[in-house]
Amino acid sequence: MLGRMTDRPVTRHTIFQNSLMTALLDGIYDGEMTVGELLGKGNFGLGTFDALDGEMVIIDGTCYQLRHDGSAVRADLEARSPYAVATNFVPRIRRRAPENIRRSELSDFIDEMTPSENYMYAVRITGRFSDVTTRTVVRQSKPYPPMTEAVGDDAEQHFTDVSGVIAGFRTPIFEKGISVPGCHVHFIDDGRTVGGHVLDFTLAEGKIELCPGTDLDLRLPLTSTFSSANLDPEDLDDQLHATEVKD
Repeated sequence: MLGRMTDRPVTRHTIFQNSLMTALLDGIYDGEMTVGELLGKGNFGLGTFDALDGEMVIIDGTCYQLRHDGSAVRADLEARSPYAVATNFVPRIRRRAPENIRRSELSDFIDEMTPSENYMYAVRITGRFSDVTTRTVVRQSKPYPPMTEAVGDDAEQHFTDVSGVIAGFRTPIFEKGISVPGCHVHFIDDGRTVGGHVLDFTLAEGKIELCPGTDLDLRLPLTSTFSSANLDPEDLDDQLHATEVKD
């Protein structure tokens, strides 16, 4: 399928999510769900680990931990996650990307590919990147600070002339607080040795694949910290910008 062939996805598809983005913003970094359980929900996804110990990316059924120094390792199946999104990736919409396109331009290009702005989309971008700028959260200690403070020690990593995968989700605005509205994506190279939360990139050449999601399977934590969390902060937009965009 190339671009807007219909005004809606043609089949139902479930995206699973563990906990809420607002819970993560409020400093709930201890997870109930193991990586092994999460992989039972999908072969593709992203998230983070207990105590914000790095970023998570799931590619082709394997979960990787992207660490603060920009390195990547295969995650332990018993490791736990306080927040993650996963699905079984089915590339129903495919396009060749324009050459040497930057993230800001590619975001608009992806929007043009989607049948509707009102559905979720798993996004996979594969190819050769002229440059990728990432950051990765640092493991936190209790008592956990809110995420706007926790990301203050993030270190940016810059990768040049690298082949790899950018994986994540395009989420509609009505899910703000449940997830991250817009495109939330992580990067890992083809060698599965480096990566992180994507801040910017230039795609020299590659392809874009989208998997539309129509159903959301949302699992909420059964913990006292979640029960007492502030899940409706007045400055939600500012917090999301500070923790996910970082410009």
